[in-house]
Amino acid sequence: MKPIISVEEMRAWEQATWDSGITEADVIDQVGQVIARFISKRSRRDDLILLLAGKGNNGEDVRLTAKHLRGRRTILLNVQDPASAVKELNEAIEQRPTLIIDGLFGIGLNRPLSDDWKELIECINNSAAPTLSIDVPSGFSAEEGSALGHCIHAETTLTLGAVKKGLVADGASPFVGKLICKSEIGLVTLPNINGDHHSWVDEDAFPDFPPRRGADSHKGSFGHVAIIAGSKGFHGAAVLASKAATKARPGLVSVFPTNEVYLPVASQLATSMVAPWSGQLPEKVTCILFGPGLAGTEVPQEQRNQLISLWKESRLPVIADASALDWLPPSDSNPGIRVLTPHPGEAARLLALSNQEIQSDRIKSLRVISEKFGKAIVVLKGNQTLVGTCRTGPSVNGSGNASLAQGGSGDLLAGYLGGLLAQKNLQSDALRTVQFGVWRHGHIADRLEQKHSHWTLENEFLSRL
Repeated sequence: MKPIISVEEMRAWEQATWDSGITEADVIDQVGQVIARFISKRSRRDDLILLLAGKGNNGEDVRLTAKHLRGRRTILLNVQDPASAVKELNEAIEQRPTLIIDGLFGIGLNRPLSDDWKELIECINNSAAPTLSIDVPSGFSAEEGSALGHCIHAETTLTLGAVKKGLVADGASPFVGKLICKSEIGLVTLPNINGDHHSWVDEDAFPDFPPRRGADSHKGSFGHVAIIAGSKGFHGAAVLASKAATKARPGLVSVFPTNEVYLPVASQLATSMVAPWSGQLPEKVTCILFGPGLAGTEVPQEQRNQLISLWKESRLPVIADASALDWLPPSDSNPGIRVLTPHPGEAARLLALSNQEIQSDRIKSLRVISEKFGKAIVVLKGNQTLVGTCRTGPSVNGSGNASLAQGGSGDLLAGYLGGLLAQKNLQSDALRTVQFGVWRHGHIADRLEQKHSHWTLENEFLSRL
C-alpha cells in the first residue's frame, strides 16, 4: 500500500531525487510516457485528444505527453494567458474532442485563481468531453483539499508519485472525480515518512494475494463460512451474499435464512448448503456473517439475541452487516476478529449522528466506531471506502465507481469478505484480507464500467468476482 502524503513531503521526495543526480527533465519525460500510456489504454486510435498545458512543470508533463502520443489525433494548446486562450479553446471544443487533458496548474498552486480564469474553466467544465486532470485538478489545493476559487471538475485525476492528502479529503470528490495513482515515474525510493499516515489501496497492493493453493489442498483446507441472512421481502440478500462468498473459494458455504424464505433461497443456490436458522451452527465453521436481508418484521428477537451472543462470545471471525449493525452492543474488546460494514447512514445510527456529520470527517467516524465496538475492523462504505481500526491509519480504497450504488452491492461485499475470512491462512492478517476484499469488489466494477455502463450485479459482476 502507498502512503498518502502532503505536498511538502512530495517536494522533499522530488528534492531527494534531484540530489541523487536524476534530473527534472528525466522525470518529466517519463511522466509524459506514463500519461500517454494511460490515455492510449482508455481511448481509441481515432479519438481526438485535447491537451491543455500551462506554464509550469504540469504543463511540461502534458507537452511531453503530446509528444509520446504519436499517431494519435491530438490538439495541444499552450495556455499562457487565459483571456487570449478562450477563443482557441472554444474552437478546439467545437471539434468534439473525446477527452480533455488538464495540465494547467499543479500541486504548487496555493492561491485562488483570478477571475481571468473563470471563463476558461467554465468552458472546460461545460464541455461534453470528460476531463482528465494531471496530478491535481487545476484550481484545487492538493494540500487543503478544497477548491481555490475557480476549479476544474475532473472526471478522472491521474496523480503522480503518490496520492496527496488533499485529493482524498472530505468534499474533494466533486473536483477530483475518479482518483488513480501512478507511482513509477522515475523518482528515487520514497524516503521514510514519520507519523500516522493513511494509505492508498490500489492494484499494486496485492501482487501475490491471495496466496497460491497447495497441490494437496482439499475443501477442509479453506474453511466453512456460515451466513445467517435473508427474511421475508429480503431473501435476495442471502442469495447474493452466498454467491459472492463462493467466489472467494472457501471450502464450504452454509446459508441460514428465516423459515419464511427458506424455499426461495434454497431454490437459487446450487453449491451452498441451505437450512432454516435453528440457533445452531454446523461443526467446524470458521467464519460467521450475519445481517444481510435480516430486515423483515418476522425476524424473532430470540434470533437477534443468538446472533448478538455470537458477536460477543465467539472466537471465530464474525462479520456484522446491514440491519444487524443496529443490534450490536458496545464493548471494550472482542474474543476474535470482528468486522463491521456500515454505509454512512448505518454509521450515523451507530454513533447517533447525522449523515452529514459522518461524511464531514469519515476518518474520525471510522475510528470512533472501531473504538466503540472493541477495536473492530470497520469498512466505512462509499466513494473511496475506508478500511481500518482505531489503532491504525485507515486505508483509502482506490477502486469502485458510482455504478455500485445499487441494491445488493453491500450484500455481495459482505459475502465475499465472509468467504475470504473463512480461510484460516487469510485470518492471520485479517485487516489486509478485508482491504483486499474491498479493493477486489470495486475493481470488478471498474473493469465492467470500462466496457459498458449497463452491467448488473447478479450477472456480469458475479461472473467476474
